[in-house]
Amino acid sequence: METGSEEMGTETSLDAFRAGAVQFLSEAVDAGEACPAYGAILVPALHERARRWQRYCYDGGWAGLHWPAACGGRGLSRDHTGVWMEECERAAVAPYLNLQGIVLAGEAIMRTGTDRQREQFLRPTLTGEMLWCQLFSEPGAGSDLGGLGTSAVPDGNRFVLNGQKVWSSNAQFAEYGILMARTEPDAPKHRGISFFLLDMKLPGVEVRPIQQMTGDREFCEVFFDDVSMPADALLGERGGGWGVAMAVLEDERGGAGASGVISLRKRLSKMITAAGETGPLGRQSLADLLARGSALAALMELHGADPRMAPVAKLANSELGYDEVEIGAGLRGADAMLAGTETEAFLYAPGMRIAGGTSEIQRNIIGERVLGLPREPSP
Repeated sequence: METGSEEMGTETSLDAFRAGAVQFLSEAVDAGEACPAYGAILVPALHERARRWQRYCYDGGWAGLHWPAACGGRGLSRDHTGVWMEECERAAVAPYLNLQGIVLAGEAIMRTGTDRQREQFLRPTLTGEMLWCQLFSEPGAGSDLGGLGTSAVPDGNRFVLNGQKVWSSNAQFAEYGILMARTEPDAPKHRGISFFLLDMKLPGVEVRPIQQMTGDREFCEVFFDDVSMPADALLGERGGGWGVAMAVLEDERGGAGASGVISLRKRLSKMITAAGETGPLGRQSLADLLARGSALAALMELHGADPRMAPVAKLANSELGYDEVEIGAGLRGADAMLAGTETEAFLYAPGMRIAGGTSEIQRNIIGERVLGLPREPSP
C-alpha cells in the first residue's frame, strides 16, 4: 500500500476509524475520485470508474480492512469493515469494486485456498486489477444448484470443462470466475461438485451478454467447450465444492449488515415524503410499505448478526423493493412509462426476487433451516 495506511493502522478504535473513514470519503467525493453506489451488481457503465475507485481505496489503506496484512489488507476486525460499509452507504459511495470479488471470491480463498492461491489472487483482487464473476446458476439449475450439469472431468493434471452458466454478472469484464462444476458424476448430487477459480481467458470460454428490459447488459451466459483447466484451479477438496459454495452464499446473503439498515432507512424516509404528496389511496399503500419496512429495519438492527436472519432479510427486502417500485409507478401514472431512473428501477425490480436465490427458495430455507419444518417434498 501507499504511505498513509501505516499511520492509520494504529487507529483501531471504532470511533477513530469511523472518523477517518468519514474524512477519506468526504475528500474522495470532493475530489471526484469516489464511485457512486450501485448495489451488489456492478453497472457496466461504471466498470472502469469502479476499478479506479477500488485502487484509490487500496492505495489509501481502505480496502480489505479485515483481511490479513500479508494479503494486502489492514488486519483489522470485521467490525471495522462494518463501519466502512455504513459510512459508504451514508456517503452514497460504492464500498468496493464488486461483491463477487471482494466478498465471495476473496472470503472463499482466504478460508479455503492454498498459500499459493492466496498469494496469487488476494492482493490483485483488492487493488482492482482482478475482477471476478460468479459461475453458479445454469439454465436447468438456478436456485437448485445441486442439480447443476456443467462437468469438469479429471484428465491427468488438468480438468476438462464443458457446460453452460447463466445470469453471471460482469462476466464480459471479469478476469476470473468462481465456478461450481460436477467432477464425480456417480456421487450423490451434492457430493460430486467441486469449486474452481476459473481463468476467463482460457480457450473455449465464451461469454454472451444478455440484454435486459432496462436496455443494459449486466448479466451474461457463459459457455464452456472443452476448456482445459489446470489442477490448481481447484479450491478446496475435489468433491467438496458444495460446502465451499454454501459458505460463499452465506457471505452473499449476509453481506449487507448494518449498511443494509441505513439504505432501508433512507428508502423509508422517501416513502414518508411521497406520502405527503399524494392522495388517500396512495397514502394507504405507502403506509403499508412503511410498516413492513420499519418492521424489517427493526428486525435487522436487533438480530442482524444472527446468520439465520440472512434469508429472512433477503426475502423481506426483495419483496418490499418490488412492491415499492410497483406502487411508485402507480402513483406516477402515465409518467411511469417515460425513460428515467425511476422507470429503470421499476424494470429492474422483478430480477431482485430471483437474484441471490429466488423468493420461493428463501421461503424454503426459512421453513426448513430456520424454523425446522419438514422438507418440501421432492418430485
